[in-house]
Amino acid sequence: MSARPQPTAARPQDLPTKAELARLRVTFAKDERLAYLGHLDLISTIERCVRRSRLPFSVGNGFARRMRIQFTQALPVGASSACECYDVRLNERVDAAEALARLRAATPAPLAPTGAAYVDGRLPALEAWLDRSAWEVDVLGTDVGPEALSAALAELADAGTLAYRRGEKLKRVDLAQTLVSARVTGGRGALGMRLETRAGATGSLRPRVLLDAALERLGAAAPEAVRVRRSGQWHEAEDGRLVEPLGTARATGRAPLS
Repeated sequence: MSARPQPTAARPQDLPTKAELARLRVTFAKDERLAYLGHLDLISTIERCVRRSRLPFSVGNGFARRMRIQFTQALPVGASSACECYDVRLNERVDAAEALARLRAATPAPLAPTGAAYVDGRLPALEAWLDRSAWEVDVLGTDVGPEALSAALAELADAGTLAYRRGEKLKRVDLAQTLVSARVTGGRGALGMRLETRAGATGSLRPRVLLDAALERLGAAAPEAVRVRRSGQWHEAEDGRLVEPLGTARATGRAPLS
């Protein structure tokens, strides 16, 4: 029986480490039409696009030989986004503008890349590094008014812990850590929630879970439709600044519930 051919003739100790490889960060939108595309399907679609782009992507040295690519935290099913990201490791550094053009040509319009830049290869995994999110939630066909919904959100925040069921499991989320701010806009019949949330060791907060808990507290019927969109993602630095995925930063402060 012949030996399995090796992926490279180089000795393992001579191969570049993962941190030494060029780390290209790509931002993209997930169109509302793809809101129900699952995270695993999204990953496989993006991987095919990277392959079609003919960028010199790196693969791991393990048995499975997978593309070295990382994604942000998975969107809830039914949510769209204007600010998704992935990091792909390249064996050779390609000009970022050229890489973006090649990826755009290889990617369907509803997932089209919007930006690309190289980032420090030693940064933490993208899923853990981007720990702040902004959300837009449109609530259609409800009898609840904005004042009542605002009051219910404030009561939930004061309670501190939100318990909910996901399938057969009872889950708890610490709102003191995960809910940064909430604002209600619009009027009866067409409300909007604008949330900022934080993810961390204690978990993350799904906007629909918070909305459902607030409506349940009010004894309100389920709305006719709910649209959820992630509108921003950042890394929260120790000094409170929010760092954009591609590196720029802005100052921020904790906004009150309103």
